[in-house]
Amino acid sequence: MIEINNLTMRFGELTAVDDLNLTIPQGELFAFLGPNGAGKTTTIKMITGLLRPVEGSVKICGYDLASHPLEAKSLLGYVPDVAVFYEKLTSREFLRFIGDLYAMPVADSDRISGDLMEQFGLWEFVNERIENLSHGTCQRLAIAGALLHDPQVIVIDEPMVGLDPIHARVVKDEFRARAEAGVTVLMSTHLLNVAEELAGRLGIMSRGKMVALGTPAEVREEAGGAGLEEIFLSKVNLGEEVVSTTDASN
Repeated sequence: MIEINNLTMRFGELTAVDDLNLTIPQGELFAFLGPNGAGKTTTIKMITGLLRPVEGSVKICGYDLASHPLEAKSLLGYVPDVAVFYEKLTSREFLRFIGDLYAMPVADSDRISGDLMEQFGLWEFVNERIENLSHGTCQRLAIAGALLHDPQVIVIDEPMVGLDPIHARVVKDEFRARAEAGVTVLMSTHLLNVAEELAGRLGIMSRGKMVALGTPAEVREEAGGAGLEEIFLSKVNLGEEVVSTTDASN
């Protein structure tokens, strides 16, 4: 579960995230939508502890990120929009390094790494240095690394970037399966069709505020049956206040 309460972030005179309240329960796959500069990535960085909010709080599975950062982060898997690696490591060495960060027994880390490399089509690159891998292969490796310690919360920024249709399907199926198994998944994406296909609920941000929130069907119904693209364009242009069709946010 992710609990966001009165979350605010400012950069000088710019309020990037403005008093955001949102709860994403266990087992939900939530899609985070919005134009560039809406505040999505800033929100994600506060959820993952990379930025400290000027106001408000974030809890991961009940652990306050400010007061119990290690407990919260141990339950979290994160893939940024641009993954960063130690590029002289091989794929195998990278996954073992991630396992060491989470204090996983080497036997468990190697076994799960093998399963993930098989699943994401990485075996042929197992001994290849990361600096030699394509962007799409690096994206799959980053996702495998985020899943290695079996996190209870997964946060991923633009998951489909660089993926071919085959591996995009593998990733979508995996996130759907994880959510069905009780994992909370927060996915930020510009691909409206992916959000509509996967998300139990979605939220649209504009100018640091949530301007639409609900299931895809509820958001469309609230807008009089309009398509998601039309709703998105109208909401981000108007910057309307949030209209929540569920009880899951504060």
